[in-house]
Amino acid sequence: MTVYFIGAGPGDPELITIKGRDLIRRCGCCLYAGSLVPPEIVAESQAEIIRDTAPMTLDDIIYLIVEAHEKGADIARVHSGDPSLYGAIAEQIQRLGALGIDYKIVPGVPAYAAAAAELGMELTIPNLAQTLILTRSAMKSSPMPPGEELETLARSKATLVIHLSVRNLREIERVLTPIYGADCPVVVAYRVGWKDQQFLFGDLTDIRQKVRDAKITRTALIFVGRGLDHKGAMRFSALYDKDHVHILRPKPGNQGN
Repeated sequence: MTVYFIGAGPGDPELITIKGRDLIRRCGCCLYAGSLVPPEIVAESQAEIIRDTAPMTLDDIIYLIVEAHEKGADIARVHSGDPSLYGAIAEQIQRLGALGIDYKIVPGVPAYAAAAAELGMELTIPNLAQTLILTRSAMKSSPMPPGEELETLARSKATLVIHLSVRNLREIERVLTPIYGADCPVVVAYRVGWKDQQFLFGDLTDIRQKVRDAKITRTALIFVGRGLDHKGAMRFSALYDKDHVHILRPKPGNQGN
């Protein structure tokens, strides 16, 4: 028996891997992360046990896993997005290890990638932004580890993708404005991939008010960085430059001859 941690993607039910979908169809038990997982994905399951884990504790979840294990059933443990990012799977894996229960992880489309696709943009712009930092800010949840505070990460001036922090925009504005500049572009992506998805565009001076006016209080990503609005100020990548030589294109300018 194996527990499969499956990334269901951010909201669009078609943004799940074939492997993940097939496992959900096959497994005898399906435990899914409540309103974060599209109902169409859960509907693929033919399992005898299908449970929403949103109201459960870790002990409750492990109890169901052990129960299914004793019956010899594989388990589809379905998380939103990609389970490696803020998926709370590490604590589950630790408990499974102590119990001698096998597990595997099936990746999913992360929300930041789906947001970039919906926005029709590349997040790594030559000469402007070549680094993406996925992080969150400290609120009522566990504090950030030493060295991972927003002030520290911001010094790189990389594009930030801030999770679980849309109610902390006042602090984000306070910390980032001196480093990125008040006019630095900000995009807030709400419920990416769902039918009610919404994107708010602004800068560090006005995005907080726009979020407040839109009444967004959860399930949102915050993108901050100069590469979000380059307005043609980029230099082109060397990848397709006619004068750039690499192993698959050794003779620049002679393609098609």
